[in-house]
Amino acid sequence: MTDVTTDLPTIPAEVVAALETVVGDAAVSVERTVLREFTDAYWIPGDTTYAASAIVQPTTAEQVREIVRIANRHGIPVWPLSQGRNLGHGGPSPRVRGSIQIGFQRMNRILEINEELAYAVVEPGVTWFDLYNAVAEAGYDLLTPCPDLGWGSIIGNSMDGGHTYQHYGADYLMPTGFEVVLPDGDLVRTGFGGVPESSSWHLTKRALGPALESLFVQSNFGIVTRMGVWLKRKPAAYAPLTLVIGDDADLEQGIDVIRELLLGGDLEGVPALYSTLRAAHMLRDAPVPPGPRPFTGEELDEIGSRLGVGAWAARAAIWGDPDVVKLKLRRIQDAWSRVPSGVCLSPRVYAADELGQIELSAEKILAGIPTLQALQSAPPNIGHVDVSPSVPLRGASIRRAVTAIRELFVADGRDFGVGIMIPSARSAVVIAGIRYDSSDADAVVGAMQLARSIVRELGAMGYVDSRPHLEFMDTAADFYSFNDGARGRLLERVKDALDPNGILSPGRHGVWPAAYRSESRSDARRTRLEGEET
Repeated sequence: MTDVTTDLPTIPAEVVAALETVVGDAAVSVERTVLREFTDAYWIPGDTTYAASAIVQPTTAEQVREIVRIANRHGIPVWPLSQGRNLGHGGPSPRVRGSIQIGFQRMNRILEINEELAYAVVEPGVTWFDLYNAVAEAGYDLLTPCPDLGWGSIIGNSMDGGHTYQHYGADYLMPTGFEVVLPDGDLVRTGFGGVPESSSWHLTKRALGPALESLFVQSNFGIVTRMGVWLKRKPAAYAPLTLVIGDDADLEQGIDVIRELLLGGDLEGVPALYSTLRAAHMLRDAPVPPGPRPFTGEELDEIGSRLGVGAWAARAAIWGDPDVVKLKLRRIQDAWSRVPSGVCLSPRVYAADELGQIELSAEKILAGIPTLQALQSAPPNIGHVDVSPSVPLRGASIRRAVTAIRELFVADGRDFGVGIMIPSARSAVVIAGIRYDSSDADAVVGAMQLARSIVRELGAMGYVDSRPHLEFMDTAADFYSFNDGARGRLLERVKDALDPNGILSPGRHGVWPAAYRSESRSDARRTRLEGEET
């Protein structure tokens, strides 16, 4: 195994004192026992390549402004995290060793819930559970969104391009109207938020001139301190579906049917399709059964048959008027019958007042009820790293990507595991989830090496990782090579204009400020497993 970095980064006492003046002594820590709570639990045990030097936890946007001003004065990078639950992508750890983490766990107010216009306004410490519970306690007639795990931050998930699965998860429509602290401490509100006392800030994605919200997603151009969240009315009827593909040979046809159902409006939201072992876990709440590694084809067939998930199974749903739900269900069943080994399972249509009777976590999630089941049913010490290339929603394209991933898994002696998230009717995110024993340093290194191979091979096919782990951010960014990397040069110009001292999240998703592009700072760009990437 590669030697690990074990020394710990430190921060000057004067910087700690300045931060304490802003947020109070209790909200700043340099203690290693505390900082360990804000590191990637799935990283190499004992390795400090991505270790922070301090954690500071503000409660207001004004405090955030002062923190970044202090960082500018002292030339120390900061790395914002909301709840730090970015599992499989580096967790809360900073890209540059020694950064000050800005944790938003204490900035957790729900600033508004508007039932009439169906939206909420939240701070970055607000979790999916928080919003769901607040809506339920108030008795509002609103359906809340959620991803697979409900403990994460709504803003944090959105700012990293994470998925939710209900209506506004499609094409990432949920967030609207940001308040942003810029790297120099300035404060800006996007859209109609720039108009004092505007009542339209969180109601529309268009205002005068360019829409700025996307500028702050997966970027290091600003820190989002509040955000609007579009909600939906609770449906009168809700029908969860499992679309099973019994035979792997029918994957292409199944993908094409799902695309046409989305384009035709019979399917909504974000369907998610899983290979056998992932489907058992995500759709049936079943832990991966013990057995030889990797499982044989016959063993996978048995698991798929016994749990009713086949070679592939998708979770999806229909929401709306009971008659419309029944009509769409018939249309989906008819379309899915054209898949030779296809089976459409819809065990029950729930009325709005029956959602509390749902048992499976997959069905709860699509009903907007957050859970932690996917984590709770995993074996102890199991970590994962995800590679998430974007692929056209075409059966042949999905097959090409899946085959390449499967071959790399098999060559590495691993069980194949893929989830295909479908956030639009035209593209999918094919997530290769690599599981490993996170307590075993060699196992972590092996998983990361496989992940890098997938990033490179799929990227060379034109399917570039859309949400890379810290280790592979530069690897993924390097594929944007059109016109000798014109996109990267543009992002660098924006970065240097907004953040001339390069203090905000340097290196996030491959965007480096000028100070880190020079040879004198090249050590900050080194990755654990492969040295410096350019």
